[in-house]
Amino acid sequence: MSLYFAGGSPTTDFTHEELKSAVFRTLDALGPRRRVLALPPDITRVHSRAGEITRLVYDYYGDRLHAVLPAIGTHVPMTPSEIEHMFPGVPQSLFRVHDWRNGIVTLGEVPAEYVREQSGGLVDFPWPAQVDKLLVEAGFDLILSIGQVVPHEVIGMANYTKNVFVGTGGREGINKSHFLGAVYGMERLMGRADNPVRRVLNHAAGKFARHLPIVYLHTVVSKNDSGKLAIRGFFAGDDDRCFLQAAELSLKVNFVMMDRQIRKAVVFLDPGEFRSTWLGNKAIYRTRMALADDAELIVLAPGVKEFGEDPGIDQLIRKYGYVGTPRVLEAVRKNADLANNLSAAAHLIHGSSEGRFQITYCPGHLTREEIDAVNFRYADLDVMMKRYNPASLKDGWNVVGGEEIFYISNPALGLWAWRGRFEQ
Repeated sequence: MSLYFAGGSPTTDFTHEELKSAVFRTLDALGPRRRVLALPPDITRVHSRAGEITRLVYDYYGDRLHAVLPAIGTHVPMTPSEIEHMFPGVPQSLFRVHDWRNGIVTLGEVPAEYVREQSGGLVDFPWPAQVDKLLVEAGFDLILSIGQVVPHEVIGMANYTKNVFVGTGGREGINKSHFLGAVYGMERLMGRADNPVRRVLNHAAGKFARHLPIVYLHTVVSKNDSGKLAIRGFFAGDDDRCFLQAAELSLKVNFVMMDRQIRKAVVFLDPGEFRSTWLGNKAIYRTRMALADDAELIVLAPGVKEFGEDPGIDQLIRKYGYVGTPRVLEAVRKNADLANNLSAAAHLIHGSSEGRFQITYCPGHLTREEIDAVNFRYADLDVMMKRYNPASLKDGWNVVGGEEIFYISNPALGLWAWRGRFEQ
């Protein structure tokens, strides 16, 4: 087990040449490889700089890089234009599409007793360790799992084994991992590298995936003083040390611990990144621990045109709505369609305020009736964009028309929490 590269700090800002040197040093240390597979995230993680790293991997290996499999989980496949935007210079012929319904293999099963023990008795089901069959059947001698470590609503901190077992996982594994995290509670998970969901996935990796030649390339990304995205750290290895060191740095640069609660938050969703509430509800996940009781969260969502990335999940969100944990769990007990799609149930829990604060959605392509039907409050996007113009706001506290607001330009880049609530 090896840690091939570990470097960064809260003030580090990797140049392209420095990142290239770090990636190439890592690949040099791995020795000769003949058949390489890259597992980067998709366009919804475009800020991870994984596209740049994948291009460096291609530059290094050339025709020994046999395939690129974006770890889309249940997201829609990337379009050619999205591939060109995120992975410029990497041949489109290398890209494969993950089929999370039919194109997977099960490596093994984590026993229900282990899942029950880790969840404190909250759930009692076995968890299947599923991956895309390409990882197992194509004879790769190196699988590079590439991505950003950042606070995450399902697994505490994104990446590492999640990129493999969820990003290239199957329906049952994805559903059950999401549901485990939702039932355990986001507030108990987010920002924590060690938690029940992570333990289940890591247990599966140690038991069932040791034969897969996986090496992890992790970035930590935040904005610099000029407001531009900066790589604060790069960590590479084939065990959990690279992940834990990246998570430690991410908490320093991506986790905003606040001394007072937010009464009104305004979050902007970049239309190139957020097309659905499935993705856009990061505005809720990442701010809920900072919002006061009876606060208002305003979500400016010019690109949002649907609820679920998948048509079946979209239908379930429209049917049941963001109605809070007790009602969602009751619906799971009584309705087979939701019980058979636990990731959708988990998403409905994640996207609810639990009645504690108000969520006002301002979508570019959904109607008032559609927003009202899922238990959000609707507001006209043009009106709210004029009132809270992103071009004139800075991240953090602002005063608009005599009203104090807290503005977030991209919720995917961090996690915000009131110190009192987080410590509880």
